[in-house]
Amino acid sequence: MNDSLILEVADFEHDVLTGIYSEETGKPQPLRFTIQVRMKPLRHYDADTPLDDSKNYMDLKHAASEALPEGVHFKLIEAVADHVCETLFLQDKRVEAVTVKIVKLAIAEADEKIGITLHRERRE
Repeated sequence: MNDSLILEVADFEHDVLTGIYSEETGKPQPLRFTIQVRMKPLRHYDADTPLDDSKNYMDLKHAASEALPEGVHFKLIEAVADHVCETLFLQDKRVEAVTVKIVKLAIAEADEKIGITLHRERRE
């Protein structure tokens, strides 16, 4: 098995125009994102390893918030997840794979988690 490095931002919430909820209310839907990015790790990390040898976690949050086009209604949350994946692949050539889990907070009735998980591998 090859070594891998997984960076993760979990349970990040952001409002997005998506789905029937936004269509019916005209309001953005609150979504909870968990994003994982797989990268090839360095052979070794020590105390002096520069920050640039990894990925900034804020890039993951950015992809699920400011990088989403304002005012665009995504009919499917799958399209939101795909946009997050594409953004992260474009930001950094070291990203090998992205997994985006999205939970729709507005439609849960009894604390259940309703949503999707999309995993994309970088296409050469």
